[in-house]
Amino acid sequence: MIDPTARVHATADLETDVRVGPGSAIWHHAVLRNGACVGAECVIGRDAFIDEGVHLGNRVKVQNGALVYHGVTVGDGVFIGPGAILTNDRYPRAVTAAGELARADDWTVSPIELRHGCSIGAGAIVVAGVSVGRFATVGAGAVVTREVPDHALVVGNPARRIGWVCACGTRLRGSDGGTAAPDPAAADVLRCGRCGRDYAFDSAGTLVERAGATLRGARP
Repeated sequence: MIDPTARVHATADLETDVRVGPGSAIWHHAVLRNGACVGAECVIGRDAFIDEGVHLGNRVKVQNGALVYHGVTVGDGVFIGPGAILTNDRYPRAVTAAGELARADDWTVSPIELRHGCSIGAGAIVVAGVSVGRFATVGAGAVVTREVPDHALVVGNPARRIGWVCACGTRLRGSDGGTAAPDPAAADVLRCGRCGRDYAFDSAGTLVERAGATLRGARP
């Protein structure tokens, strides 16, 4: 079902049983496979590919040429950059061990979850079977092979954490003004120089915003 307020370009290819929520836009030559679900106020860019059964939350942006394969779940407010690839087969083969063409029953989907507010940079690859945490940022061209924590900034191949980012996307700084990646056991408070949010690690080692400890609009 396509909501009457959604905009679908005439060149887009939507298979049967695709759902598109209110206010969403699907642009030139995008392909949405059977059973794909697009939430409200999403933007699907030119030549993007959304595979069968993929679920996109609300206010998701999928940029031009991105490939989102079966088994991927995308939370609200997620950004998927141009040319990014989200895979679904941890051990891909075109043929079986007996040399026969591999078919649907010959492989197992390894799901990917992109959690609320995270960003996948241009040309990045997220390998099957991992998750990217809330408000995390995957740098352009990175290859993600293991789970990315909430608010983490990861780059490289394989991707490694080099810092932490605010919900607004800005890199966080410690009390000494540095942007190095502190250990989750650190007691230091991290602050956003753009919007003034403060963050600290909880007892589980997860970076969380400190309620009531923000200075909105603060800049370094």
